This record gives sequence, structure tokens and C-alpha cells, in this order.
Amino acid sequence: MPDIKLAGAMARLGTETAFDVLAKAKALEAQGRSVIHLEIGEPDFDTPRHITEAAVEALRSGATHYTPSAGIPELRQAVADDAGRMRGIDIRPTEVVITPGAKPIMFFGLMALVDPGDEVVYPNPGFPIYESVINFLGARAVPVPLREDTDFAFDLDLLRRKVTARTKLIVVNSPQNPTGGVLSRAAIEDIAGLAQQHDCWVLSDEIYDRMLYEGEHVSIASLPGMRERTIILDGFSKTYAMTGWRLGYGIMPEALADQVAKLMTNSASCTAAFTQLAGIAALQGPQDAVTAMVAEFRARRDLVVAGLNAIPGITCRLPKGAFYAFPNITGTERSAAQLADALLAEHGVATLAGTAFGEYGEGYLRLSYANSQANLRQALQRIGAAVAALGR
Repeated sequence: MPDIKLAGAMARLGTETAFDVLAKAKALEAQGRSVIHLEIGEPDFDTPRHITEAAVEALRSGATHYTPSAGIPELRQAVADDAGRMRGIDIRPTEVVITPGAKPIMFFGLMALVDPGDEVVYPNPGFPIYESVINFLGARAVPVPLREDTDFAFDLDLLRRKVTARTKLIVVNSPQNPTGGVLSRAAIEDIAGLAQQHDCWVLSDEIYDRMLYEGEHVSIASLPGMRERTIILDGFSKTYAMTGWRLGYGIMPEALADQVAKLMTNSASCTAAFTQLAGIAALQGPQDAVTAMVAEFRARRDLVVAGLNAIPGITCRLPKGAFYAFPNITGTERSAAQLADALLAEHGVATLAGTAFGEYGEGYLRLSYANSQANLRQALQRIGAAVAALGR
């Protein structure tokens, strides 16, 4: 069979290492090995029952056909109401685009705005698809390192040097994956000022907005002069434990929403009708399951951080949001990849090297504490044993 001559852009497309590690972990489990999963960013809770029942009823009622590319009007209105209330802003349903998962908002938002050669500023370590999409589009990826000594927030002096007249868009993620860092209101205000000064857009990834353990969630879109230059990315996967449902949305100026809807028409056509009806049930139904899940994540966070800090060679800051710990492992004298590989292969703990989120993730691991407290305790024991074995 002849070699496939791929388009050059494919060489610029990255991946999400969490799924690669998950596949390796599943292969080990198929061999009878015990593996504790701390690699995948997925709530281990079931989707709340009333949401599932709404989807089942939708299927039985015939919600199995095409919908408008931007989403059904009822869900666009429900998102506008809920997101507007959460952020203290007025949102029109015509500014909402429903997508199969939230990742399409990254792709479509940048595709609609960014030309080859434009600069896009983004956090590093950060969600790897940011850099992947920027590179795929032929734009210039401009990373801003997130440092532990600034509690994994943007170094604003450095950010000011990175944002220039060539900057087309700034990516903001708070609460943040992989560090669990949360940007303060003052930091958000500074970023907004830079965006307005340099007349650039902001992609505000707020997928973890409900998973906050201290402080307040501040959407940059709520600040004066920012609604018209902000794309809010959000969805149902994390808040409602609906990762497999593939249901997300973007909020943006109506003229841009029309273009993103056009990209939906040219790609996925639309988001599944029955999942959209389930989304309405999620937003308009009881929120007690969300509250309970976040409370449990807080307890797990405290357990994991205390356990990691008790292991010689490892230190870990207390994350303020999301459900990830980002421990510093430089004291083990192993690279992030070396330690992550050893933990999986030799000790049955699946984690991610910090470098899976960019070059500035070296010296760290990312642990998802979306697992039971019993499993987390066992994982901490295994990690401690692994680190102790390194010194022998």
C-alpha cells in the first residue's frame, strides 16, 4: 500500500495525551493489572437522573432528526438565561451556538477570526488543544508561562510584553486545566485592558466555572467593553457529568455566532436533538447534584494535596478550582515523563506528565482527583512507594 501523502497542516495538529494514557491504562487492565485512573479529566459521577430521563423521553418522542445548526431555540434561550444570570450580563439567544462538546468552539472561534501569521497568546501549561488549533491554522502560538510562584496565574508583566499589535486573540482559562489556578478579578481586569488596548479578541474558557472552591468566578465578558470582543466557551461535560453526551456551547457577538453556525453547518451539521433537550433539563432542573459533586471534589482535593505534600520529593499547592492537582515533582530528580511512565507501568497509577500541557509543565504531574476517596488513598500509597523506590 503506498504511503498516504497527508496535507502539511496535519503535521501541525497535536493531540490530547490523556486519551493516549487512558488507552495504555485500559490495555494494562485487560492483562489483569490493577490501575487507578488519575489521568482523564472526567467526573466519576453519573449524569443526574432527571437529565437522563429527559433524554430518554426525547428519544421516545421522536427527537431524532436534524436541528438548526446553531441549536434548538429552546436550548439557546436556556443557555442565555443561565449564563447571563451566572455572569451578571444580558445574553441574547442569537449570541449562543450549541455544539457537540465544547472543543468545536475552540476550533470554530479561531477558524473564524485567525489568519495564518496572526499571533495567539495562550497559557502554558494549558489545555493542549489551544496550541494544537493555533498551529493547525498556521497562526503563531505565543505561550505565556504559568509559574508556581504566581499560583499558576498569568505573570501580568510578561503578558504585557507578549501581547502586541500582531496579537489577534488571547486565550484565558479560569479555573484552569491543568493547574487548578483561578485568576483574580484584578488579573481579569488587566487582561481586559490589554485586549482593548491592542484591539484583540479573548477566548474565555469557562468550562470549570461552577467548580470553584474559594473566591469568585469572574467572566471577562462581564467587564465594560468586553462583550463585543469575547467568546465564552462552556458546556455540560464537567458541571453535569455529561462528558459522553457531547454537549457544549459558545457565547459571542451575534455576527460571529452566525459565522460559527456556518462552520457547524459545514462540519457536524448540528448537535443531536435529544442531547439538547437533556441540556434544557440540566439547566432548568434541580442543581443539588452539582452542589454535592463540587463538595465531594473539595474533600478529595484536600485529601490528595495533603497526601502529596507528605511524600518526600513532592510538593503541591492547593488548587482553587476544577478537579486537578498539579504537584511539583522536581525533588524526585526524575522528569515528568519518566515519573508518569514509571507510575503507570510499575505501580498502576495513571497520571499525566505536566509536559502533556506544554513545555512549561516540566517538573510537574497532573492528577485528576475525579475518583473515589478510597482509590485516591490507595493511589497516594502507590505514589509514595514509587518515589521511595527511586531513592534505592
